[in-house]
Amino acid sequence: MRLLLAGGGTGGHLFPAVALAQTLLQQDQDAAVQFVGTAQGLEARLLPKLGLPLATVEMTGVVGTGWRRKLELIPRLLKSMNQAKRIIRQFRPDLIIGVGGYASVPVLLMAKALGIDYLIHEQNAIPGLSNKLLGRWAKRVCLSFPDSGEGFAAAKVLLTGNPLRPGLEAVPRRLPTVGTLLIFGGSRGARAINQAVMAMLPLLKDWPQPPQILHQTGEEDFEMVRQAYQEAGFDPQQVVPFIDDMACAYSEARLIICRAGATTLAELTACGRPAVLIPFPFATGDHQTANARALAEVGAARLLPQTELTAETLALTVAELLNDPEKLQWMAETARNLGNPGAAEKILAECRRLLGDRNVKVN
Repeated sequence: MRLLLAGGGTGGHLFPAVALAQTLLQQDQDAAVQFVGTAQGLEARLLPKLGLPLATVEMTGVVGTGWRRKLELIPRLLKSMNQAKRIIRQFRPDLIIGVGGYASVPVLLMAKALGIDYLIHEQNAIPGLSNKLLGRWAKRVCLSFPDSGEGFAAAKVLLTGNPLRPGLEAVPRRLPTVGTLLIFGGSRGARAINQAVMAMLPLLKDWPQPPQILHQTGEEDFEMVRQAYQEAGFDPQQVVPFIDDMACAYSEARLIICRAGATTLAELTACGRPAVLIPFPFATGDHQTANARALAEVGAARLLPQTELTAETLALTVAELLNDPEKLQWMAETARNLGNPGAAEKILAECRRLLGDRNVKVN
């Protein structure tokens, strides 16, 4: 199978695509994959490290922009569609998967123009604008959440879950006895979480045994957060701009502080890790709060709204959980029971079904 994966920008869009590509290449020694994104997205930094091919289009987003900016986007869309046309003709995909993000728009529009079938994978409970627009021509719309199919034709919808990068489903069930406090705010970081943690550091320093921390800040806040750790008497090596090996990070984590995006929750439940969830309050339809509430209501996580986020509230929540090992392990098991493993395999199986009687070899 020759599979082209379009989209990216953030980890929430990119990581499921990476999981699909890596799973396909493991299954089929004759398979080929091609990513299409932008030079500014996370894909431009991550995919070369993984040895996965990336071609780029010059596309930008329109969400939150005025009408003048939207009009100015038309020439760029046409240019990016021509770029997508060249990429598609050069790679000759059997099928295209759009994973969301504005880079997917010109690729899927050109796929429609060229008569190439495509699927869409929607990670979030509330579909993004790109997927809503392009879902009308998709052969299949694969969902991570059962209630996110509104706006898509019912006959096209398939519940698959969210594909996970290899290694995450193999994270040990048992929490480490002495593990890390893992902190991250998505691939680009989260300033509100970074600031709250910096303010919390002096409080942690007064604990009899301050926790070992691994803090992913994103590129923009990295130096600021690293300096705050050093000034508070913590090892600044605990601060990194980006974590490449998330399977290892989850394996070593005893408790996690993070946002509540769909990909993050899929990883938390697959790995079985307790978390303090701080939803991004400006996400479309406030879907991160809905995501977090689903885990919090069954006891798999604690929900801490950003409006209530202070150094004191965060420190109290972390202290309460870290001082109760039985509670932490129960939360971990509860989270794992919510997992939906095998999403990549389900989506690839649907790809093969749509390809019909074409000769697609699987080892």
